[in-house]
Amino acid sequence: MVRGRRAALIGSFAIKVIYSWMFCTVFTVSMACLVQAKASVDSVRQTDAVCANCHGEIYRKYLKTPMANASGTALDFAMTGDSEQVSSGVSYRIFLDNGSLWLNYQSSRNGGFSGRNRLDYFLGSGHLGTTYLYSINNYLLESPVAYYSRLKVFDMKPGLEHSQTMPSALPMTSECMRCHMSSVQAADKGTVNRFATLPFLHGGITCESCHGDASEHVKQAGKSPVVNPAKLDADRRDSICISCHLEGDTSVEHRGKSMADYRPGDRIGDYVSYFALSGAVFSDRGVSEVEEFNLSKCKRTSGAAMSCMTCHDPHGGPSAEERVSFYRAKCLTCHSQPKFAAQHHVETPDCTSCHMPSGKAQNIPHVAWTDHWIRRFTTSFEALNSSRGRIELVPLLGNDVSPRDQALAYYNLVADGKLSDLEGAWRALSAIQGSDASDPSVLVARGHVAQMRGDHSGAIDLYRATLVQDPSNLLANNNLGTLLAESGQFSAAATQWKNAYELNYDIAPLGINLALVDCKLGRKSEAQQVLGRVLTYSPGSEVARRKLAAMESGEEHCPAS
Repeated sequence: MVRGRRAALIGSFAIKVIYSWMFCTVFTVSMACLVQAKASVDSVRQTDAVCANCHGEIYRKYLKTPMANASGTALDFAMTGDSEQVSSGVSYRIFLDNGSLWLNYQSSRNGGFSGRNRLDYFLGSGHLGTTYLYSINNYLLESPVAYYSRLKVFDMKPGLEHSQTMPSALPMTSECMRCHMSSVQAADKGTVNRFATLPFLHGGITCESCHGDASEHVKQAGKSPVVNPAKLDADRRDSICISCHLEGDTSVEHRGKSMADYRPGDRIGDYVSYFALSGAVFSDRGVSEVEEFNLSKCKRTSGAAMSCMTCHDPHGGPSAEERVSFYRAKCLTCHSQPKFAAQHHVETPDCTSCHMPSGKAQNIPHVAWTDHWIRRFTTSFEALNSSRGRIELVPLLGNDVSPRDQALAYYNLVADGKLSDLEGAWRALSAIQGSDASDPSVLVARGHVAQMRGDHSGAIDLYRATLVQDPSNLLANNNLGTLLAESGQFSAAATQWKNAYELNYDIAPLGINLALVDCKLGRKSEAQQVLGRVLTYSPGSEVARRKLAAMESGEEHCPAS
């Protein structure tokens, strides 16, 4: 599976649409995250309570951490308030009613549509912000507004600040949930975010998320060991933190591997390769602590002896009153010369204020971001971005990277618009075509690049080859439909789009394209049904609303079949 960079929080793709009788192409970019309530989901408190029998102090301390409170039921973190987006004319209200938390939306445009969704879960500990999650027909979706703790306001989610309409449905993926919830389940086959059963079993990050399966440990009253990160070799120790705290500019899961299968004690590099654009601006991404830490002189000098846990206790951090002295003591364990400790800026004991300044991540409004480069002289946050070198793609874990993963990483960045080297991506993918002829990730990537290069015939062949290996591949089904529609093969295009849409009803552009071609083929009632379904998930879709109204009024003619 090819994984593009997530935002947030995540996601895996979006669809660019060219409305009218031109049709859309799927592009790999990041999406956000969400979830649904069908039955009771355990919290960390319920799940880890058995650990408290022997580790009571650690357990009680951990319950106060952001990780333990990273997610849960909406009522566990029920913030209420209003937000109005002037650019779209949509106002939002989050409120309590009859024992549930609700999101109400109302537009002053497009006939003044309105509606509401019950919010089932929250995601985000509230340390920086919180978003709410809801479900429609088993599709897991995210509120377009989030709560920002520092300003104590609801506002649009990152990337949606200037939208001119109410955003289309924001899908949640298992990959996104994995670092906020525990025991995350896989989405239904062929779908992005539909879960026939519970999408996750436990809210927050449980003890087992870092210590592995503890069932035998509990059964044998502690005689059977669990994973102790501090006792693992450096690769396996650091992999536990990296699995959620490293993102890079892109990542690629190894063939036959899935991050969903990673368990504490494994090497993360056996599952996925992470890449970054060297010379790029670190603050362009919200998740960059691991990358910067590995560049720091502290880490380079200390080597494997230093890890995230050298300064951070995952079981609980210092109080606000203790924070400065706590982290200064961490610095002085290495910078321990008596003269240095006694004289180095005793008037400013907060080492981090100079050497780890905070600023705003440029793609995450309202959120503070802390430098982990730990440089000797850094007088301002902007100084972190003052040096740019030649932009190139480099692996972040320092391990051997296969030509396949390198090629797919270049493809991801080109598809995401982060690199313009289309021909370089094509050369890298073409170089591995013989060794990965049955790899659907490589085939669909080659098809997409061929399409972007204008080789539509070659792209069609590659998309069809992809579908032999992976019949429900969304990118291949959608883009093959696009190319067939553009060549006048509307019936064949409808087949491809229907294959994808029946598994992904919440993807508005896909549904709109299917409706347009259904109308072209004289299937007016089918087209109206699809457009109505699009508006169920994306009520702000002006195109779907306008096309449906035109068909109902007779202004839009669908020729008789």
